[in-house]
Amino acid sequence: RIYVFWHEYILVPLSLRPHCDIVMLVSRHGDAEVLARVAGHLGFGCVRGSTTRGGTAALLELARHGKKSHLAITPDGPQGPRRKMAQGAIYLASQSGMPIVPMGFGMDNPKRMKSWDRFAIPRPFSRVRCVVGPAIRIPPRLSREALEDARLRMQAIMTDLTLEAENWAERGGTRAGDGFERQRTRVLQTASPLPVEQYTQLAIAQETQRLSA
Repeated sequence: RIYVFWHEYILVPLSLRPHCDIVMLVSRHGDAEVLARVAGHLGFGCVRGSTTRGGTAALLELARHGKKSHLAITPDGPQGPRRKMAQGAIYLASQSGMPIVPMGFGMDNPKRMKSWDRFAIPRPFSRVRCVVGPAIRIPPRLSREALEDARLRMQAIMTDLTLEAENWAERGGTRAGDGFERQRTRVLQTASPLPVEQYTQLAIAQETQRLSA
C-alpha cells in the first residue's frame, strides 16, 4: 500500500513504526539528508528524489520497491506548497495498482519551525493523534483530467483527516465520534480497497450518522 500524509508530521510515523517493511520517498534536497539518515537508522528503506524533481526516476524506483514493500510518500514535499498534493502519488497508484491509505496526524501545541511546511516538533509530554482512512483504489489508465480530479479528492480527504487528528489532539480524552471511528476501523479491515468515489460517499454517510447520533 501507499501511505500518504503531510510533510510537516513526518516525525510521527518515523517514531511509531520503526523497523517495518516500508520504503519512504525522501527528497534529494540537502536539508533532507538528516531525515534520510534517521529513517535508515530506524529501519526504513529510502528512495531519494521527489515526484516533481527527478520524478520519473523516483517513481520507477518506488514502483520496483512496491512489488514487495509498502511505500510512504509526503505528497506536498519537498518544497510545498504546504498541504497541496502533487500528482505523483496518484499516478503511481494508478499505474501500479497499489491502493492509497491517507493518514492525518495532529499534536497539541507543537513547536513549529519557520519552514515552508511549518514543520511540527512535539514538545515533551505532547499528545499526538493519528486518524487513518480506508485504503482507496485509484482506477488504472486515467486521463490527465481524471488524475487531477482524483488528486483534488485525495487532497481534501487528507486535509479532513489531518484537521480531525489535530482537533482530537488539542481536545484530548475520548472523542464524541468513537462510534464513527469504530465503523471506520471495520472498513479498514475489509479485504478489498475502496475506489475513491465510494470512499467519499461512505465518509459522508458515516459522518452524517455520527452528527445525528
